[in-house]
Amino acid sequence: MAVAQQCRLAGVSRATVYARQKPKPVDERELLFSRLIDEEYTRHPFYGSRKMVVFLKAAGHHVNRKRVRRLMHQMALAGMAPGPNTSRPHPEHKVYPYLLRGVPVVRPNQVWSTDITYIRLPRGFAYLVAIIDWYSRRVLSWRISNSMEAVFCVDCLEDALRHHGRPEIFNSDQGSQFTSAAFTEVLKREGVVISMDGRGRAFDNIFVERLWRSVKHEDVYLKGYASMGELMLGLTEYFAFYNGERPHQSLGQQTPDVVYRSAIGGGAMIVDRFGAMEESPVPLRSTGDSSTPEARSEATATTESKAKPGQRRPAASEVECAA
Repeated sequence: MAVAQQCRLAGVSRATVYARQKPKPVDERELLFSRLIDEEYTRHPFYGSRKMVVFLKAAGHHVNRKRVRRLMHQMALAGMAPGPNTSRPHPEHKVYPYLLRGVPVVRPNQVWSTDITYIRLPRGFAYLVAIIDWYSRRVLSWRISNSMEAVFCVDCLEDALRHHGRPEIFNSDQGSQFTSAAFTEVLKREGVVISMDGRGRAFDNIFVERLWRSVKHEDVYLKGYASMGELMLGLTEYFAFYNGERPHQSLGQQTPDVVYRSAIGGGAMIVDRFGAMEESPVPLRSTGDSSTPEARSEATATTESKAKPGQRRPAASEVECAA
């Protein structure tokens, strides 16, 4: 295609194309500021543009924040800070009580759990949801999305149920994705007992929280994914490694795949530090309980009504793993 036609299609003057482009002069001060910012960021990766301005001022360089932000953006640097809130409750969604305090997990598919975390990309965030088996720590299913809609969580749940059967208890936090009718109706359809973390209680879902730490420190932070496509490929490789190759200390250095298939060497229990353990208000299926899902729901509602308004639940400050 002729240059003249290319210019017409692009809406560019031919003089711009034919003119000799003069190289931009190198700004020595910009190079100095970039080097200082890069060195300080290596020492303190939690520094954002505000703290960098203070650092440069202390070093004798008066630079405004706008210039620092531009230089940090050119070097793809950003201060480490909390990301978006992934557990926003919905005021009209039903919240179920937590049923797993003091309950020993002694077999695969006894308890499944899920949660959402965010992964920072150069342009926005990606959201990752995963479902794990508490006994073996095996990741049963996972999905990523660029939005916080409930549909990708439901898709993840359906995939886990389709390939691994159904659990006895399914635990999640009180986020609107997991309290939505689309999500809970799938669990009710399968006759699964629903459990949800107490508000502000990190230990209630500690096994998924520990999974997020491993995913981010062993894969995401090391590779620095630039797009959703790269993230999908990278996480596919990592979860295959996590389930099939990575030894787990809590599993006696076995892999989740081995423990899940053999039903030997896993286990878990959320310990109630205060007082004696109370019996779970919803018996596990293996105990021979023949109650219907409707009867279980009534037992759950009775337990929920006994709690006084505003009363704080006792804290669980440690996690035990059965050998």
